[in-house]
Amino acid sequence: MPAGSTYTPIATTTLGSSQSSVTFSSFSGYTDVILVAAARGTSTSSQIYATLNSDSGSNYSYTELYGYSGGAISDRASNQTQMRLYGMARSDYAANEFGYVQVQFMNYSNTTTFKTAIARGASSMSTEVDARVHLYRSTSAITSISLAPTTGNFATGSTFTLYGIVAA
Repeated sequence: MPAGSTYTPIATTTLGSSQSSVTFSSFSGYTDVILVAAARGTSTSSQIYATLNSDSGSNYSYTELYGYSGGAISDRASNQTQMRLYGMARSDYAANEFGYVQVQFMNYSNTTTFKTAIARGASSMSTEVDARVHLYRSTSAITSISLAPTTGNFATGSTFTLYGIVAA
């Protein structure tokens, strides 16, 4: 989907110092929301976890396709306590390296269906790419999205933006 008038920026956070988490709340009136992150961690982990509505119950599942210089892997998991996203540069990468992830939360405000999200992530320094389809087994509207690295903190300069998409 092309940017421009289709995406409405809701909020952007650029970290002036390392931080353990980033949360978006107070968004409504859109069909979908899209989270875009350019993140770097303070540890050697490249995973970001997302928690929706402060729900840490076993309500998250995913199916993953992961490609790297040595081949490809598929994976799936059910009954997870968070959404696992790939796309954060590790602390042992070059100092100016950031990983990228984009997550589209479709029909996030619908209160009659479970929520689906599509995530894509990569680090421009590595030869790895990742795509995941997530299921959040809740009929509650998504009202907050909290992000945290697996270990350590998000590094200074990491940027997180939430966009809204209105149905045409």
